[in-house]
Amino acid sequence: MRLVTCGLLGALLTIAPVTKTVAAQGQDPQSRATFKASVSRVAVAATVRDRRGRPVTNLTTKDFELVDGTTTRAIVEFRTEETPVNVALLADFSGSMDVAEKRAAMREVARHLLSWLQPTDQVGLWAFDQYLDELQPFAPAPGEVLEKLAGVRPFGKTKLFDAIAESGRRLAAEGGPRRAVVALTDGADNASRLTPAEVSALASAIDVPVYIILVISPFDRADKSVIDEEGLEQQLTGPVGDLARWTGGEIFAAIGPSATSQAARQIITELRHQYLIAFEPSTEPGWHPITLRTRDKNHVVRARSGYMVRGGSQGK
Repeated sequence: MRLVTCGLLGALLTIAPVTKTVAAQGQDPQSRATFKASVSRVAVAATVRDRRGRPVTNLTTKDFELVDGTTTRAIVEFRTEETPVNVALLADFSGSMDVAEKRAAMREVARHLLSWLQPTDQVGLWAFDQYLDELQPFAPAPGEVLEKLAGVRPFGKTKLFDAIAESGRRLAAEGGPRRAVVALTDGADNASRLTPAEVSALASAIDVPVYIILVISPFDRADKSVIDEEGLEQQLTGPVGDLARWTGGEIFAAIGPSATSQAARQIITELRHQYLIAFEPSTEPGWHPITLRTRDKNHVVRARSGYMVRGGSQGK
């Protein structure tokens, strides 16, 4: 069944409005979901790497410092144990993907991702053009993802940003502390109602990081002279990349088997080893920027950049 995304997305926007000022500053205008459905705590899921890009997974509460505005907050809950991950896999089947080599490359990316999942993990699959189609509901990995991808043919305009927002909402409904939307796309969007900043706000409000893997055809990989390097760099550092980073995710380019495997491994490893941190927030209404860092200056921490307190109640 095809589902038009605009109505649901409109409803989401009324719940989690975003201001252009905050987005322009590169800040995440919504807070993380709380532990135990409590409105008295704000949760932050964080990944830590060293300067060489290697994950750091042996830190404790004492290694972190969380600053709320200018106030240092005590960490009241801290989790590091591994738990299953939930992945919403979003496949671009718009007209711009109507090249056999691109479809094959997308299945290759999906295969690499699935290879890092375990049967205890959950994966759902959606295809999108200007509509969003559920091809596989959430099920133990790997499910029938590769078989379903082989049976879809590209058609229509591209609503990448709208599709990310809607699949993120469905993923949030599944629950689980470690989850992400992973979008496989060529990065084009020519029909969405939502902007990257608005989508990042929605994803942040429901605690869903977004990872984007740019699909590049094998022919272009073989003859890299035909790759538009400037255009690719603009996608990696521009609005599409910003969308991913603002939500706590990342963007990658699948320019070959090695890069594709590395991206897949990084995504699943990050999800499986996130630090889950909670603190008691301010009660003052409005946007509150936060900074999470470790006491080791050689660590690079990626996490949400703030939370929102609405109408005198504490952020969710």
